[in-house]
Amino acid sequence: MSELPAGDLLPNMIETPPGPRSRALAARLRLYESPNITYVSDDTPVVWAEANGANVLDVDGNIYIDVTAGFGVAATGHRNRSVVEAVRGQLDSLAHGLGDVHPPEIKVRLLERLAEITPPGLQMSILASSGAEAVEVALKTARLASGRPGVLCFSGSYHGLTYGALSVTDGAYFRRPFENQLGIPTVRSPFPDPHRPAPELQSRGDVLGATLESVSKNLDADGRIGAILVEPVLGRGGIVVPPDGFLSGLREECDRRDLLLIFDEVFTGFGRTGRWFACEHEGVVPDLLCVGKALSGMFPISACVGRPEVMEAWPTSSGEAMHTSTFLGHPLACAAALAQIDEIEGRGLVARSAQLGKTMLDQLREASIRIPSIGDVRGRGLMAGIELIRDDGSREPDRERAERLVLDALRRGLILLGGGHVIQLSPPLTITEPQLLFALETLEDCLASA
Repeated sequence: MSELPAGDLLPNMIETPPGPRSRALAARLRLYESPNITYVSDDTPVVWAEANGANVLDVDGNIYIDVTAGFGVAATGHRNRSVVEAVRGQLDSLAHGLGDVHPPEIKVRLLERLAEITPPGLQMSILASSGAEAVEVALKTARLASGRPGVLCFSGSYHGLTYGALSVTDGAYFRRPFENQLGIPTVRSPFPDPHRPAPELQSRGDVLGATLESVSKNLDADGRIGAILVEPVLGRGGIVVPPDGFLSGLREECDRRDLLLIFDEVFTGFGRTGRWFACEHEGVVPDLLCVGKALSGMFPISACVGRPEVMEAWPTSSGEAMHTSTFLGHPLACAAALAQIDEIEGRGLVARSAQLGKTMLDQLREASIRIPSIGDVRGRGLMAGIELIRDDGSREPDRERAERLVLDALRRGLILLGGGHVIQLSPPLTITEPQLLFALETLEDCLASA
C-alpha cells in the first residue's frame, strides 16, 4: 500500500536528512556513477522511494513537499492517477513501435493534440525524448528554413547540454571544456533583467530599449544569423521575467529581417506561468516552439512544434528520415502526454496556476518587505524566483545564503532548488492550498534565519 495515498500530506520528518539509508545508497552510487552527475556530501542527497501528488517519500521514511515538481515535470502531480492508468492501458496493447517507419496510432493523436493546444499557426511537430533534443530539432529546422547557420541567443540562457543545445546555452561551467567542439555560430545579447540589468543595458535607463538595440546591432554585425532563440521567462538562469514588449520586439525584428523566432518553453509550457504557454502573456507566436518536461508528467518526451511552411523546409522522407531516433513517438510516452494534456485542461490547472501563483508571489513579496536578505521576488503563475542578497547594504548576490536555505528547508520537509543566489519555486499545479501555505510559511522562517 502506498505511504502517500493522496499526495496531499504535510511533511513528516523521522530522520534528519539525509538519513542512514540515503547515505548508504549515495555511497553505493558513488562507486558506479560518474562523479560529475550526482552531488554527494554530508548534507545531500536524499534518495527518493515514492512520490505522489506534491509529496515525496525518501528511503528513510521522511515525507516532503516537493516545491520543484521534479524539475517542473510533475505539473499534474507525481504519479497522477489518470496518466498512470493511460500508460497502463497502453502497455497492455502496444509498448513499443517503429516510430518513423510504421508509426503507432497514438503518435498521430498526440501530434493532432499538440496542434490544438499550441498557439495559432503552429501545426507540424517533430517528437523527441528530451528538451535538449527538441532544441536540437529547432536549430536544425532553422538552418534548413533560413539557409543560415547562426543563432542569436541570450545571456543566462539554458537550453540543454547536448552539443547543439550547448552552443546556445550560456555559462562557462557548461561550455568551457567543450568550446572547441561547438560549431554553431552564435552571438549573445544580454537578457533584459529589470531588477539586475547587465552593465551594457544600465547606461540608457531603458532596459527593454537597450536590449532590443543590442539585438539589432548584433544582427547587423553578423550576416550568418538565421534565427533568434529565447526563453520567454528565463528559467535556470534565475526565473527572470522580461519587460512587456520584449517578445513582440523580437518578433518584429525577425519579421523585418526574415529570421526565425524560436521559443524554448520546455520549462514554462503547459500551464506553469498561468497560461498554456508563457508567450501567450504577450500574444506573440513563434515560428518554432520547443516543449518538454510537463508534456507527459513522467515519461521522457518532448517536441518541436512549428509553422507548416517552416517545417516543410525538411525534405519529404523517401524512406530515410534526416532526424529521428529509436524511441521517437514512443507509445507509452504518447499515452502519458495525451492523458497529461487532458488532466491540465479538464481540471482547469492553467487557471489554477494563475490563481495560486498570485497567492504565492503576493506572500513572498510581503515577506521581502520584512526580510532584508530578499533582494527581489519575481515570477509568473506557479513559477517564482527569490533572489538572495547580502544584508550588509551592498545588495550583492549571496549564493552561500541560498545554499544554506535549501538545506534548512530540506530538513524541515521542503524540497527546493537553488540556482546560484536564486531560490526557484515550481510546485505541481495540483499542490493543495494547505501544502502551499505551509511551504510559504516554512520558507519565510528559513529566509529569516538563513
